[in-house]
Amino acid sequence: MQAIVADTTPVNYLALIQAVEFLPQLYGRVLIPPAVKAELSDQHAPNEVREWILRTHSWLHVISPETSVDLALSQLDLGEREAILLASETQAPLLMDERDGTAEARARGIKVIGTLGVLDAAATRGWLDLPLMFERLRETSFRSPLRLMAAMLEQNAARKRETND
Repeated sequence: MQAIVADTTPVNYLALIQAVEFLPQLYGRVLIPPAVKAELSDQHAPNEVREWILRTHSWLHVISPETSVDLALSQLDLGEREAILLASETQAPLLMDERDGTAEARARGIKVIGTLGVLDAAATRGWLDLPLMFERLRETSFRSPLRLMAAMLEQNAARKRETND
């Protein structure tokens, strides 16, 4: 099972909705750069997220990218820059939601998965209740196209119907 590199936002929201523990089940090891750890433990991060990142998780590894400067990434925040560089260096997929960062990663040939993709993958395996997770997300500041979430819920309902037939 290949590791995944994670940016701050997906880990933040997955921790807030109590779904972050699905990451190791789906991807084995989760790699985060130091800037992402710093953002998750920042005083402005939600208490639940700060408490979560301060606990030890055998599957979570903080790794610095070998490259620290890439001028093409200067418009992104430090966590996004480091996550893209680390994903590029490790040839691992990237867990990221931010539009500009996602576009830059894909332009570099990096496979990008978002928060909703993680939830959908876990729901496909029967590990979680997708409507419940989406409801929890709606209680946070998470923003995603409602049409995308509705389409994912329809696919989830269809999968459940097929399983019950």
